[in-house]
Amino acid sequence: MKLAVVGGGSTYTPELIDGIAGRRSTLDVDEIVLVDPDTYRVEAVGGFSQRLLDHAGHPARIKTTQSLEEGVDGASAVLIQLRVGGQRARRSDETFPHACGCVGQETTGAGGLAKALRTVPVVLDIADRVRKIAGDDTWIVNFTNPVGIVTRALLNEGHRAVGLCNVAINLQRQFGRLLGVGADDVKLVHTGLNHLSWERGALVDGVDRLPELLENHLDYLSNEVSVPEKWLRRMNVVPSYYLKYFYAHDEQVTKQRTERPRADVVSDVEEELLKIYLDPDQNTKPESLEKRGGAYYSEAAVQLVHALTAGGPAEEHVVNVRNDGTFPFLPDDAVIEARSTVDSQGATPIPQPPVEQRFAGLIAATTSYEFLALEAALKGGRDRVADALLAHPLVGQYSKADTLADSLVQINREYLPWARG
Repeated sequence: MKLAVVGGGSTYTPELIDGIAGRRSTLDVDEIVLVDPDTYRVEAVGGFSQRLLDHAGHPARIKTTQSLEEGVDGASAVLIQLRVGGQRARRSDETFPHACGCVGQETTGAGGLAKALRTVPVVLDIADRVRKIAGDDTWIVNFTNPVGIVTRALLNEGHRAVGLCNVAINLQRQFGRLLGVGADDVKLVHTGLNHLSWERGALVDGVDRLPELLENHLDYLSNEVSVPEKWLRRMNVVPSYYLKYFYAHDEQVTKQRTERPRADVVSDVEEELLKIYLDPDQNTKPESLEKRGGAYYSEAAVQLVHALTAGGPAEEHVVNVRNDGTFPFLPDDAVIEARSTVDSQGATPIPQPPVEQRFAGLIAATTSYEFLALEAALKGGRDRVADALLAHPLVGQYSKADTLADSLVQINREYLPWARG
């Protein structure tokens, strides 16, 4: 099987390769093509990735290319993990909202919208070219943020696509360790949207062990997801790390204004990693790769690709998928993040208990924003940008929405053809 990775020059690509090397018996990959316009990065990452495979005794061969068509030709699955504008654009996403007292983040709020506007047209162009070259049956696994918005764009255009995030598998691994069971034995009742989700249950052999986790490991979980212990105890759920931007918005803005932007930290980590990757004697994953983020990304991606391509029985994964009635308060074509059955026909959400109003309201409001964000990304227009921001729970005031829209358009003008006239 041939696997193509678009954005293969990313410094966390070796995480994926390391995961493939460790799952030789279940994922029959013999060729992995890293596609990236940055020759220096993709060759550095490609060379190191081949050494990882060789060291693990895996027979797959790594190829690198700048040509998307060459990279995806004959691929059974294509992973998209790109960042339009690189860390420079990310730094802008993380800082320009502060002028209006709003959180700066690359996947939510005004920064997340900026990233969506830059990203959606690029990913759709890539997907159209993938379908033309590799065929209608090729699966696209989207790891590109904001995952929910980008995945909905792909599905609306008829692509065979599934969105993936590492938040759920990270919590699943932690829950398994805390409970003293295998991580795969834990089935999450994962509810919400990408980067707006809650674990409402942790099933082991059909028994919900979440109350036990909250009783015995409250302090640890509180620190992990940055939510007060009393809130966890009262709500009886474990939210994703990203809920702190909603539940402690003002605190996060204050903190961000005094801290170094994450983009700057990641830039330093990437520079360090690329030097390591260029060392011909380096053939194992460096510890500093953990600083890059994306914990357990490799496991989630490899398991998902296996489920989509192996032709075996359905597996359970937490993915971004069409709602199709799973949450009755959302449109069917909304993209949710939920525990789903996955096989070669795609992903189908597993029915969940009714969502409590304290969560459903925020899910519905953010979904409305995501619909408006996608419309702005596809059609352009400063007013569409302002409308999306006004609908976002982290903005929600017309004066802030207007000011942020003007700033966003000006800062991202080089990436938005409609804004250059």
